[in-house]
Amino acid sequence: MNQTFLSQLGLQAKNHGTSTGQQSSADSGQYIDSYSPVDGQLIGSVSVTSAAEYQNVVAKAQAAYLEWRQMPAPKRGEIVRQYGEALRAHKDALGRLVSYEMGKSLQEGWGEVQEMIDICDFAVGLSRQLYGLSMHSERPAHRMYEQWHPLGIVGIISAFNFPVAVWSWNSMLALVCGDVCIWKPSEKTPLCGVACQNIFQEVLRSNQLPEGISCLINGDYKVGEYLSKDERVPLISATGSTRMGRIVGAAVAERFGRSILELGGNNAIIVTPSSDLKVVLTGAVFGAVGTAGQRCTSTRRLIVHDSIYDAVKAGLTKAYGQLRIGDPLDTHMHVGPLIDQDAVNKYLDTLSKIEEQGGKMAVNGGVLQGEAYASGCYVQPCIAEIAADAAIVQHETFAPILYLLRYNTLEEAIAIQNGVPQGLSSAIMTNNLREAEIFLSVAGSDCGIANVNIGTSGAEIGGAFGGEKETGGGRESGSDAWKAYMRRQTNTINYSTTVPLAQGIVFDL
Repeated sequence: MNQTFLSQLGLQAKNHGTSTGQQSSADSGQYIDSYSPVDGQLIGSVSVTSAAEYQNVVAKAQAAYLEWRQMPAPKRGEIVRQYGEALRAHKDALGRLVSYEMGKSLQEGWGEVQEMIDICDFAVGLSRQLYGLSMHSERPAHRMYEQWHPLGIVGIISAFNFPVAVWSWNSMLALVCGDVCIWKPSEKTPLCGVACQNIFQEVLRSNQLPEGISCLINGDYKVGEYLSKDERVPLISATGSTRMGRIVGAAVAERFGRSILELGGNNAIIVTPSSDLKVVLTGAVFGAVGTAGQRCTSTRRLIVHDSIYDAVKAGLTKAYGQLRIGDPLDTHMHVGPLIDQDAVNKYLDTLSKIEEQGGKMAVNGGVLQGEAYASGCYVQPCIAEIAADAAIVQHETFAPILYLLRYNTLEEAIAIQNGVPQGLSSAIMTNNLREAEIFLSVAGSDCGIANVNIGTSGAEIGGAFGGEKETGGGRESGSDAWKAYMRRQTNTINYSTTVPLAQGIVFDL
């Protein structure tokens, strides 16, 4: 495979039998080897951040913060704007790296980089809109208002499935807010993190700004613990499994830090009799098989009215038969590989549980064989018919497995939709205004995202992103999510010659 995109991103091409790739300037002597799920080949290696190196990173970040926070917010926005321009220049190469290291389709890899560009644009505008409120005081000759100040160091722990975009959702907002960032990318996609850091450091150097404004650390959960337990890091934004979130959330809360947790999703689409079948199939199939089912917003459950169940099932079966599975850098392919063998094993284990719990396959699954699938990470997207209350349906499997469920009344469908521990994304397919409004009402979806006539997968950066229940809480990206990266301060100014007290209290001296 032509890997010129690696050198374009400042990464050394792999060298068989040796540990190669971008390494930190202080080499710990321990490495993470990154193998592509596309072909099983070694892409490169990165140095694991040691405890001593971590201390150096934090010291650099602390020093940089003292300078960065004093820069006017629109000037900070200008740096983010330049990063967005640099991403535009590197969009093709970085998108190819995302596709090759993670395994998602090239179109999705490019799309992920476009999300980074979009959030840069959003953050640039935000840098002139960090508004506080003014309030009328009950005391004469007093003025009250609130303002927002940066927190300091923001720690970002990201997952493999969106190896670059989710970091940018957090970091670009945090940066215009005046924070500095320390990022621990997934150990399954470390080179994507190094590439983004290389590009950002070029922008910092060209503006003669300290490198500690954006820092990178690498390693497994032990390195993540450096961040989550560090009292010098007031905010941790972590994306990953619910299990990981419980550990990180508890560690951060114990030291009275703040956390943004974006964890598991078990997302459903309700399909009503009035829905447009073409819209249903497009939304459901992409939601279920896009990124090989490895999105936190992937469609896991399709809740279909009994009167149209057979028609929807037939349409899905036909659509799945047309899926092209293979090298994600080939733009003719719809579905790439799972991230690694561990993910394949979990997929197979889930197929076994479906059978054990009385489910039957409408579209069979399995691991694909042959030279084109030599990495062993390619699996067949599948559809299972099963009871909505089956134990396996309550569980999120990060793979292209779709559960087909029946319902008779809208109230029953909403109960099924909400009857899982997770609460990230949801959707209803309907042309009935009443059904749509009920779904969006307080009696409807309990998720952080609720859509009408689009699928569960995919989110625009203009809206706040996140969920409820075991999805963790907190919001990233658009709307007023920026407030999570700042501290609120209420100010009162007395411009009189006396000191009147609130609530009419009299205190004579």
